Amino acid sequence: MSLANSRRPSLAAPGSKRGEQRSNFELYSWLFMRISGIVLVFLVLGHLFIMNILDGGVQRINFAFVAGRWASPFWQIWDLTMLWLAMLHGTNGLRTIINDYAERDQTRFWMKMLLYVSSGFIILLGTLVLFTFDPNIG
Repeated sequence: MSLANSRRPSLAAPGSKRGEQRSNFELYSWLFMRISGIVLVFLVLGHLFIMNILDGGVQRINFAFVAGRWASPFWQIWDLTMLWLAMLHGTNGLRTIINDYAERDQTRFWMKMLLYVSSGFIILLGTLVLFTFDPNIG
């Protein structure tokens, strides 16, 4: 090894600090956005077709229709998957926007905490409503 090569500084990966271990979180996040987006297209278009076009359209949607639909585990899983994927997809997108535009670390931290807490609350509440729905109320 020559003397010139020993003085060459080591370069850190873009966006990382020296000595920091890089994770593949952003790669997995990017991949999740693409896959969840494709799955959501099919889930949402299927939902819109069934709810708005098939068998008379919007006029037939009422409490009894929703109760009958959620009596089936298939539709519960369909709606739960749509809820979870949409919320996680949107949360991940907003996380990226916060990382890009929030300049101060403290602002970025609190905005992401607010995002995570509100998203978690909506996912939890939606899941609870879906699985504890009582068709005998109406």
